[in-house]
Amino acid sequence: MLFLRSGAVLLSTFTASAFSPARPESRHDVEYARIGDTSLRMDVRTPAGAGPFPAVVIVHGGGWVTGDRKNNVGPLFPPLEAAGFASFSISYRLAGNMFMFGDAVEDVVQAVQHIRLNAATYHVDPDRIALIGESAGGQLASMAALSPEIKGMLRGVVAIYSPSDLVTLAKTARQIPEELRRSMAGSPFAEMLLEGLRRLSPIQHVRADMPPFLLIHGTADALVPFEQSKEMCSRMLSAGALCELIAVDGGGHGIRWWEGNERMIGYKVEMVRWLKDRLLYKG
Repeated sequence: MLFLRSGAVLLSTFTASAFSPARPESRHDVEYARIGDTSLRMDVRTPAGAGPFPAVVIVHGGGWVTGDRKNNVGPLFPPLEAAGFASFSISYRLAGNMFMFGDAVEDVVQAVQHIRLNAATYHVDPDRIALIGESAGGQLASMAALSPEIKGMLRGVVAIYSPSDLVTLAKTARQIPEELRRSMAGSPFAEMLLEGLRRLSPIQHVRADMPPFLLIHGTADALVPFEQSKEMCSRMLSAGALCELIAVDGGGHGIRWWEGNERMIGYKVEMVRWLKDRLLYKG
């Protein structure tokens, strides 16, 4: 695995043993926001103990048009629970197509705001929250973390094989037929589309005071190239922000495909280590 690091690491003296005994709790289909007639829901997992617990908000992938808060991110639940984190796996408004997904960023923002506002109900510490997103969910989590609405509210972001430069992805992705690119080249619609993708690209919003990021990416990803995370981390470090990059050697796109391969699932240990450094330090 490859690591790019910047800044000092703050180690915790806060441990799960400080919690009083209690049974773990799971709550499903909890509404965190309502947009018109659309109910936005999440699944809540709280570890044993009285809390208040550090918390992670999990955003599933699926190309912005599909995906599931239970199955897509299933491999993340056991290590997070074992580490003593409360987790909130959220659903969001899916887009009609992969180029119209800006509303979902606001859904992630609302989830963070809801959890902070109701921290006592969920037995979590409102000042110890991180976002985790995989694939399209990584882009949504990154953009939410960079939004002014929740500035200063997050301790970190874990983005797993996340598209960070949507313009480059649109220009190079093998999933987009070359004849379509040629037919749209130079057209007003193409320029509008690229401008929209530019606005929704985390790499375009990098700044020194953004939350620390941990990027996890397979080196053999054919859908979102590893270079996307490599360039994002490099841009952050150059701006004075904190970033670490874990390269999963030979990993493709999808954490479910990494399961069962000891060489690929080591990212879980490093992810938990990174989250503990940021969420368990009281300061």
